[in-house]
Amino acid sequence: MKPDETLSQPVIDLYDEYTHAPLDRREFMRRLAVLAGSSAAAYALLPVLENNYAHAALTQPDDKRLVTESVAFNAKHGTLEAYLARPAKAGKRGSVLVIHENRGLNPHIQDVARRVALAGYNAMALDFLSPLGGTPENEDEARALFSKLDRVQTAENGLAALAELNARPEANGRLGAVGFCWGGGMVNQMAVYAPDLDAAVCFYGVAPDLALVPQIKSRLMLHYAGVDERINAGRAAYESALTSAGIRFESFLYEGKQHAFHNDTNAARYDKASAELAWNRTIQLFKKTLA
Repeated sequence: MKPDETLSQPVIDLYDEYTHAPLDRREFMRRLAVLAGSSAAAYALLPVLENNYAHAALTQPDDKRLVTESVAFNAKHGTLEAYLARPAKAGKRGSVLVIHENRGLNPHIQDVARRVALAGYNAMALDFLSPLGGTPENEDEARALFSKLDRVQTAENGLAALAELNARPEANGRLGAVGFCWGGGMVNQMAVYAPDLDAAVCFYGVAPDLALVPQIKSRLMLHYAGVDERINAGRAAYESALTSAGIRFESFLYEGKQHAFHNDTNAARYDKASAELAWNRTIQLFKKTLA
């Protein structure tokens, strides 16, 4: 199902505002009912607009090619929880930090970590909401928690996760990161503050402080959705700063695609062809930098 066949752009824009402002759910439903024509029509749109984690498993949790586990480790600001996935075959390999959207560590992000592992890397999906008790099942509750995170401590927790991942016996000392939406912005932060990061891939995330761009040492890959004014407003300035600083980066714009086009659990915005192309580009960068 393609979003432009079922949903108008104003409906998708309203949902984006709801998930990123966020709007109160009652106000979101009121405005959605106006756009849809009735409350009944608005409720009928929810299964298309909202993530369906029954569709999360492109890779199965019990895939025999992988070893997966939930772990907890101590960091400067307390105990952090994460989901680990790695190839079952013994050996040392590059490691990748997978950073979630503003919904926390959910089945979709665990699935993405398994995809990274199936590509031949050690993957850690950190729950950045660990300091607040971890990711709740209710997405509205999860989104609300992000405003309570301390920005500096959150970045330091990301650095702690990279260190933990790199200290594991199967790590070869090469580090990558990939993140989506909120996590894409966090990847940009990791690129600024982690000099040992070899590759950083941002899916439609906000740019870091442009004054700090010259600190970046990693190879960057930036994926942008064509229909994503909120994120794209900062694209030109970010890329100009990267060019001026001599940072190696690639940037791709997926014309006509929605923010979160990579998220296959969201029928309204997912685009299979663009998601697969962006993912293949991501894995190719890891092959070049993490071997």
